[in-house]
Amino acid sequence: MTIHAAVSVPQTGTLPLASLGRAGLMVPRLGLGAAPLGGLYTSVGEQQAQDALEAAWTAGVRYFDTAPHYGAGLSERRTGAFLAGKPAADWVLSTKVGRQLVPSSGPQATMFAGEPPTCRSFDFSRDGILRSLADSLERLGTDRVDVLLLHDPDQHWRQAIDEGWPVLAELRDQGVVRSIGAGMNQTAMLTRFVRETDMDVVLLAGRYTLLDQSALDDLLPACVERSTSVVVGGAFNSGVLADPRPGSMFDYRPAPPQVLARARRAQAVCARYDVPLAAAAVQLPGAHPAVATVLLGTRDAHEAKENARLGQLPIDPGLWQDLKSEGLLREDTPVPTAGSADDAGVACT
Repeated sequence: MTIHAAVSVPQTGTLPLASLGRAGLMVPRLGLGAAPLGGLYTSVGEQQAQDALEAAWTAGVRYFDTAPHYGAGLSERRTGAFLAGKPAADWVLSTKVGRQLVPSSGPQATMFAGEPPTCRSFDFSRDGILRSLADSLERLGTDRVDVLLLHDPDQHWRQAIDEGWPVLAELRDQGVVRSIGAGMNQTAMLTRFVRETDMDVVLLAGRYTLLDQSALDDLLPACVERSTSVVVGGAFNSGVLADPRPGSMFDYRPAPPQVLARARRAQAVCARYDVPLAAAAVQLPGAHPAVATVLLGTRDAHEAKENARLGQLPIDPGLWQDLKSEGLLREDTPVPTAGSADDAGVACT
């Protein structure tokens, strides 16, 4: 595998930067999560995907996160094709390993619309990791990935820590990748990784949001202690915090009534301040000192522009205090400071 040169600091027009990992990577406070570009829930056309990426770039996004799992490689192909037309020194890219993609003779049950018939098998072995990365680089059309993450090793801890992790460490030592870590939807195993390895980055989906601050109990304190950067995904908890209506998704399933009711209570608090619930959902996670950036899924140009607007919309600090006083936000949750939408996550109270 090619050892690439160091990546310079990405240049953004409007979004502030934060350090990601320990290798000098700098990323905007908002990044693009490319799962929707692989057809998550709904098929996305090729031009629609490229327009979404271009709109995000214009808004200042320079960090792009993808994975083989997203549309059976479709997200990686689309992300790579877009970045091929941008200066290589101006973007940061992460992808994931741990799933092998095997062509299937028939359709498979999947959350991704429009993907080719594909079987997925978990494989955190040395050969599996190296093969997965090589396949990703081919799909991306690049010789570099800046951040490489073990993807959902929930049921595979032993193999992931004993076989997969040492390979990632070698790739980092060789300069093939800049930073390494793991991405999951739970905090317990990520906390073990942080405490038992020298992990640079964790990607946590859905467990540090307006609806769920459970990461304050274990993962976030561990990341502060170990100087591990946190990338927050799932800020909308799969959609309910973007639009809390019947049928909205929560953690990849239809939101149960109690979750929907809680989201609507938070929406009512936000309405007092003339702030969209989605803006509060986007800005809250970045106020924690361990969080480097918040990934927002984008499936079209309108969503990309709206995500950038939500991330920079001024929010009266009284909103956060009202959420706490009504039991919708934990008292120990760091919140953005007054007038600091552009600095969200840098200063907190």
